[in-house]
Amino acid sequence: HRPPRKRTTRTNSLEQMAKTVTPGGRGGSKKKSTSRSAKAGLQFPVGRVHRHLKAGRYSQRIGAGAPVYMAAVLEYLAAEVLELAGNAARDNKKSRIIPRHVTLAVRNDEELNKLLSGVTVAQGGVLPNIHSVLLPKKGAKKAGSSQEF
Repeated sequence: HRPPRKRTTRTNSLEQMAKTVTPGGRGGSKKKSTSRSAKAGLQFPVGRVHRHLKAGRYSQRIGAGAPVYMAAVLEYLAAEVLELAGNAARDNKKSRIIPRHVTLAVRNDEELNKLLSGVTVAQGGVLPNIHSVLLPKKGAKKAGSSQEF
């Protein structure tokens, strides 16, 4: 008479099968989805830009590359304005960017000023500017003796 057979082979094979099967269906590898922004290497949301382009009814169809390109342009413009505004904040010895710094950054940059010429920044103020005619003359005397009667 023989000793009872071990059942380790069947249980081991089931455990191995359980390890190889991935969650989410029959066998196929479940890959984490990658956003279009990540694929393009952008921070701005490509999907949201695409949705707004479609909702705006600018044309009947929107190509796949259009929202990527537009998101890249918007990201570049935002980075440019933020960098210049950060420099303006540092010049004023501040650690936070306020609307005044955005206005100073935009109005002191020739190209951004042209692009945003029709834009008013709330609480932004204006550039400090005194017309040369209004400045006192170099050879002028004291204020009391300038007007004689």
